[in-house]
Amino acid sequence: MQILAMLLLLFVLVPFLELVLLLWVADVTSWQTAVLIVLGTGIGGAILARWQGAGVYRQLQAQLAGGELPGKTLVDGLLILLAGALLITPGIITDSIGFLLLFPPTRAAFRYLLMQHFRRRMEAGSVRFTFGSSPGREDVIDADATFVGEQDMEDEADADWP
Repeated sequence: MQILAMLLLLFVLVPFLELVLLLWVADVTSWQTAVLIVLGTGIGGAILARWQGAGVYRQLQAQLAGGELPGKTLVDGLLILLAGALLITPGIITDSIGFLLLFPPTRAAFRYLLMQHFRRRMEAGSVRFTFGSSPGREDVIDADATFVGEQDMEDEADADWP
């Protein structure tokens, strides 16, 4: 039921609010201003997303070349991708969220919240990976992730070695 509510919010409520806000802006200013806002934020956002994405890509390449794990950089890349999608969607609300995701200080706050969410889910053991065509079928493989210490992983690797 939670997924249905999220889809309802995403595909019905957000576009409705966007339309109401754009009509209000057009009423207060002019329809030309509303159109310029939509076009300007779309074009400007695409340019900014491309620029930010290129910077994250360079940072990712440098971290990989240095032998580092690029966890934060990958999350930044995901957030920039989401920002780009929001910015090409016509509307003031989605554009505002998209621009917030593009600026490094606010993106860092979103990244922190997202990583805390994933950390809580992993610690609670609710990270699940399900493969298969439909639930309840015999060909579905269901796996739970268990995190072990580095020493435990080395011991298991040594035990499997002939």
